[in-house]
Amino acid sequence: MPKRFIHFLLLAFMVLILDQATKHGIEALFEYAEVRTVIPGFFDLTLRYNPGAAFSFLADAGGWQRYFFTGLALVVSVVLVFLIKKHQAETRYAIALSLILGGALGNAIDRMVFGHVIDFLLFHWNHRWYYPAFNIADSAICIGAVLMVIDSFKKPEFVSK
Repeated sequence: MPKRFIHFLLLAFMVLILDQATKHGIEALFEYAEVRTVIPGFFDLTLRYNPGAAFSFLADAGGWQRYFFTGLALVVSVVLVFLIKKHQAETRYAIALSLILGGALGNAIDRMVFGHVIDFLLFHWNHRWYYPAFNIADSAICIGAVLMVIDSFKKPEFVSK
């Protein structure tokens, strides 16, 4: 396997390890729904469970969503590995795919093991406006998506025949 491909898989693995380590650390230190202020009026740590998708979408769907989102994440992960291999020469795009892969697998592990995703990062504005709690995997997926959008603006390379 080419060295670049391995490096991108290692990046995905590092995201996965960081995600799982932080989730397990928070679970060991916090009671459910406990909130600890880190930056007053802006950022807290908490322990929340999300049985649904982003922003708790389908959280009350009765349980089938656990298997659906786990299966979807695993299928997408296989596709992402193939895309990383195919596009390994395109650094920004491959990094984006690697971040998404690591995040998808991190949240899939939570769903398989616990039946929900562990969230713990809580941003707010003066305790009035709250962004839903999220985790490292969610952050990696969002950063990867932003990198993909940025990458989409690059000038196309024309190949002459």
